[in-house]
Amino acid sequence: MGEYEAAGVVRRLITYPVKGCAGIELTSAKLAATGLEHDRAFMVVDNDGDFRSQRGDPRLAIIRPAIDEDGSRLTLRAPGVADLHISVDLTSPRCLVRLFGTPYRGIDQGADAAAWLSALLGGRRRLVRMPPEHDRVTDGWTPGTSGYADSSPVHAVSQASLDELNRRLEVPLPMKRFRPNIVIDGWDEPHLEDRARVVAIGTAELGYAKLAIRCAVTMIDQDTGGKAGPEPLRTLARYRRAAGGGVAFGAKFSVLRPGRLAVGNGVRVSSWTPEASREILGPASV
Repeated sequence: MGEYEAAGVVRRLITYPVKGCAGIELTSAKLAATGLEHDRAFMVVDNDGDFRSQRGDPRLAIIRPAIDEDGSRLTLRAPGVADLHISVDLTSPRCLVRLFGTPYRGIDQGADAAAWLSALLGGRRRLVRMPPEHDRVTDGWTPGTSGYADSSPVHAVSQASLDELNRRLEVPLPMKRFRPNIVIDGWDEPHLEDRARVVAIGTAELGYAKLAIRCAVTMIDQDTGGKAGPEPLRTLARYRRAAGGGVAFGAKFSVLRPGRLAVGNGVRVSSWTPEASREILGPASV
């Protein structure tokens, strides 16, 4: 299959500077090998260096980061508490952190950040920054690298996929439940992101890595940090069960060519596969 006749368009670009915290909407952004600029450059860990996510700390969702363009200053905001301003430290000794049990290095961002996060989240927490020398290989159909993202550096979801899910739900859900980096509009058919293998946007190019397997974070209200389950996982399990386990919604991509993206850019797919349907066990008509 060649380039899809109904070309997609980038409707939203979102970067998440602190893993697990709220995203920042962008109108344009640089795309590096590790993803959108500043994406998952910071991570909250416990005193043992194990990463924390909304699965265990759902109130991460109410933290609103802001970061200077050059990444030198980070601000964290949350309802009812004073803002935290951090001069980002890239030079202190590295510490051991773990992401899904795999060891990496981080740079601790100091006692003030630790105190602010610990008070808000209700446990002893610290903030670490990805070192400049961070070198992580991610797996999938197209291997790549990323910062502190769960796996591949770019997560894309089409509006058509969300529309199809919401057609099946009693109460529709917003896109923010799925925390994508790129929202694609203009596709009439849902889940085309599953089949796109090489995608050009702006001056950048992406390669498909894997389906995005969803977890309990999708059941957390991203505005309040409250647990709001069982949707969407209950409904996704009826028609989006992945052959490898779990339920899938959206797709992960590696960066083949860094470049610049902008809202309104066309999404040009030069390579497709008809095989993605074999990764999904549940029929789309259920």
